[in-house]
Amino acid sequence: MAIAVAPKRASKGLHRREWMQGYLFAAPFLIGFTVFVAFPMLYSIYLMFQKWDLLTPPVFVGLRNIQRAFTDELALKSLANSAFYTFLAVPFQMVISFTLAMALTQKIKLRSIYRAGFYLPIIIPVVATAVVWQRVFHPDFGILNEALGWFGIAPLKWLLDPYLAKPAFIFMSFWMIGRQMVIFIAGLGNIPVQLMEAAQIDGAGKLRTIFSITVPMMTPLIFYNMVIAIINSFQTFVPSLIMTDGGPQNETLFVVLNIYRNGFQFFNMGYASALAWQFFIIVVGFTIVQFYVSNRWVYYES
Repeated sequence: MAIAVAPKRASKGLHRREWMQGYLFAAPFLIGFTVFVAFPMLYSIYLMFQKWDLLTPPVFVGLRNIQRAFTDELALKSLANSAFYTFLAVPFQMVISFTLAMALTQKIKLRSIYRAGFYLPIIIPVVATAVVWQRVFHPDFGILNEALGWFGIAPLKWLLDPYLAKPAFIFMSFWMIGRQMVIFIAGLGNIPVQLMEAAQIDGAGKLRTIFSITVPMMTPLIFYNMVIAIINSFQTFVPSLIMTDGGPQNETLFVVLNIYRNGFQFFNMGYASALAWQFFIIVVGFTIVQFYVSNRWVYYES
């Protein structure tokens, strides 16, 4: 009987050892996630109901911070700015990146160099990108105004004009479409050649083939890129902080910048926590809606 039990005990010991080794290898991530993500999120829930300036002990204020988050004009304006920026920038990003991907899957000379060139801005630090584009938009010495001058257009105060600041940020966002382009290129390479050949045999032209075969087959990647682009656009922070500091007239005061100001400039961590959770719920809720609606237009090959 002892002989029969021994293998079972050995099996349990091996399983326990493998379990311990697995958690040991995952420990750096688990510790980092707990310390830098999970604990701050849970602690921010506690701070939502407190008034805390980082120096004195927190004071319980009930729902005051939450009520203020839904009535503060600057908070509502920051949400409107982020929504305006996101819902105009993302569609253009999708169209441009998809068009580039289709162009760079054709047999053209130096195709690899073009692909690398469009992807290169992704690896440039965001701070460096913001500084460069601040120079590009300079009203007197900017290269953009100089190029417009060739067509007889007077210099524009891109980052100083309330009506042009957000369009300038939207234009700048096209600089970072390389990641979406690369994903689209990978997807285009996986479309079965037989479908394209069958469409050509049936007399479909290039445009008909694109809209009847290419686009439906690419909808899962279009959906993925769209979700990621919307989340990233809502989280825009560094460019607005460096280039305009939320100006002019708070037209580039995006949500994350407003949270940063209240938390680390005005030292109102309770209100900043309420704004952060308001933003979190909005983004997560909008993402859930996207997944729900995607069943109507995303084609998954069975």
